[in-house]
Amino acid sequence: MLDPARQDLMRRVHRVVVKIGTSLLTAGAGGVRRSMIERLARQTSRLRETGREVIMVTSGAIGAGLEPLGYGKRPKTLPSLQACAAVGQTQLMRIYEATFRRFGIPVGQVLLTRDGLHDRKRYLNARNTLHALVDRGAVPIVNENDTVSVDEIRFGDNDLLSALVTDLAEAELLVILTDVPGFMTADPRTHQAARLIDTVEEITDDLAAAATVGGTFLGTGGMVSKIEAGRMVNRSGELMVIAGGDERNVLVRILEGRTVGTLFVPRRGRLQSRKRWIAFGRRGKGVVTVDEGARRALAERGKSLLASGVVGVSGRFDAGDGVTVRTASGDEIARGLSNYSAEDIGRIKGRKTSEIESILGRKDFDEVIHRDNLVVF
Repeated sequence: MLDPARQDLMRRVHRVVVKIGTSLLTAGAGGVRRSMIERLARQTSRLRETGREVIMVTSGAIGAGLEPLGYGKRPKTLPSLQACAAVGQTQLMRIYEATFRRFGIPVGQVLLTRDGLHDRKRYLNARNTLHALVDRGAVPIVNENDTVSVDEIRFGDNDLLSALVTDLAEAELLVILTDVPGFMTADPRTHQAARLIDTVEEITDDLAAAATVGGTFLGTGGMVSKIEAGRMVNRSGELMVIAGGDERNVLVRILEGRTVGTLFVPRRGRLQSRKRWIAFGRRGKGVVTVDEGARRALAERGKSLLASGVVGVSGRFDAGDGVTVRTASGDEIARGLSNYSAEDIGRIKGRKTSEIESILGRKDFDEVIHRDNLVVF
């Protein structure tokens, strides 16, 4: 069914990131579902006919490598998983390339790691590569580089990766395709009364908490990471839809403005590129805790963070590193680049700006975090 409000939102979408999950792409240890990739290619072709640009974030490399390496099920050790990814990634890309070529669409492989986006220069290089590919009419096929990733630098799941790519590519819409119709009130396989939530205006703490309920579909069906992806995308001012990947022409219908899946609507305008990197590209190395007065100054008056408003600091970080700003109750309100190290902030917290030089023997900046280097949520 066409939804006038959705139609209006989708008319503004020029570039869309589509994340396709492992459960849709692979059949256990039975290899890749070629029919699913053909559906993606066919729908991508139709979207391109309407002037849209498409970027794919794919899972499935490890699953695709199980059968060739003789695994009956997913191994548990990191070297074995990386070996499966090494074999499976080539299998996966071969199928993507052959299938999309039948529709006249070239594809390009882009492998990312979390630390690759932490550095500003490498972040910009990755962004420029994505832009160059779509500008030349190719569809980037993005995946985490599982063959070199270790626990410290893994995205953890491709829901987060797809949200980061949406920011990186400055796309207006992220579509996460999964094996359920969208964000449900319960597991539809075990609860006949489960219903689809068609629109989420705000990802509240209650909604996020619902996704972590133990022993339920919301806790075990991957919705936790999808909600976090939605929070990230919406904070950047972009749209996100969670929908069933097996639904007929699901991508085309979403972009037509039909009521398909769950639409997450942002409450803010779009962030500039550098602000996106500050908020989501850099890995936070510590936490700065602020009092209520500082919270109001940041959130309501658009001010910089001064030492007088800081009540605590944790973690190890140097000047220029990314930090998270929280209230005393633990609510995350901002992310930014610190002008001072954690040690220095610990010494000047709660003090006036005029006292910084006498305490540290220098005053590099008036602000702990300048407004230009701060993203308030």
